[in-house]
Amino acid sequence: MSDTIERIKCLIIGSGPAGYTAAIYAARADLKPIMYTGMQMGGQLTTTTEVDNFPGYPKGTDGTALMEDMKSQAERFGTEVRFGLITKVDFSTEVGGIHKVEVDGTIQIEADTVIISTGATAKYLNIESEQRLIGGGVSACATCDGFFYKGQEVIVVGAGDTAAEEATYLSNICSKVTILVRKDYMRASKAMQHRVANTKNIEVLYNSEIDEVLGDNVVTGVRVVNNKTNDKHVVDVTGVFIAIGHKPNTDIFKDILDMDETGYLITKGKSTKTNVPGVFAAGDVQDKEYRQAVTAAGTGCMAALDSERYLGALV
Repeated sequence: MSDTIERIKCLIIGSGPAGYTAAIYAARADLKPIMYTGMQMGGQLTTTTEVDNFPGYPKGTDGTALMEDMKSQAERFGTEVRFGLITKVDFSTEVGGIHKVEVDGTIQIEADTVIISTGATAKYLNIESEQRLIGGGVSACATCDGFFYKGQEVIVVGAGDTAAEEATYLSNICSKVTILVRKDYMRASKAMQHRVANTKNIEVLYNSEIDEVLGDNVVTGVRVVNNKTNDKHVVDVTGVFIAIGHKPNTDIFKDILDMDETGYLITKGKSTKTNVPGVFAAGDVQDKEYRQAVTAAGTGCMAALDSERYLGALV
């Protein structure tokens, strides 16, 4: 471990829309932010091939290009972007206290403020054909990618409220939506189940799982297996939406920061403040409702402003 300890005003943990927006605002406020990107530079959005709903891109863009643009803008104002993983944190619980972190098990940093934008990771089925076609018809976000399947037939995998919400959203865009439910019942709330049942172009297949996603570069169909009878059949679809939940990337903050039962960080009121003074959370790491690039960017802005005001109050 390095004996040299670097002292900074503002540390941003994680990249993506929240982290890069926080960096832009923090840099412009002369907080001289340093960002550690994590292992997936740019976050979840880099797995999205087309982005048509982020303001300022009338012709659309792709996720990687959008993140590169935001990174360049952050660096333009003086943000230092570093590739690395935070492996340990020791946050002070005192107002004005110094927050200590360890990077890659070797580098030590002390920060006056910390902005956490580590995001959440979509849960997938982890079968080879599904992983291979992520971005080619397999998605974990209907509100992000549903538009591209207008008038087409798609499949939603899941049994909870998320799956029901994704399916009803897609039913307004797609010609038919098929929900695959692994058990013989849905876990979604009764209200959401009624909504699904009353939507004419939604079909629910129970005891059904994906055996294989079909297609070379893009999805052309799904082979479905009935887990009771082992019968298999092909459903011709162009899109597959995995709606089995997300896992917030917060394991390193357990027993330090307040979080809900699923691990999302809890922030105070309309702010990005956590329970620890000087530590702020932005983006999908604290938002399980919207999970959009533009909302993540908004909370990144808030976190930088909250950090600036926190430091200003200490003077």
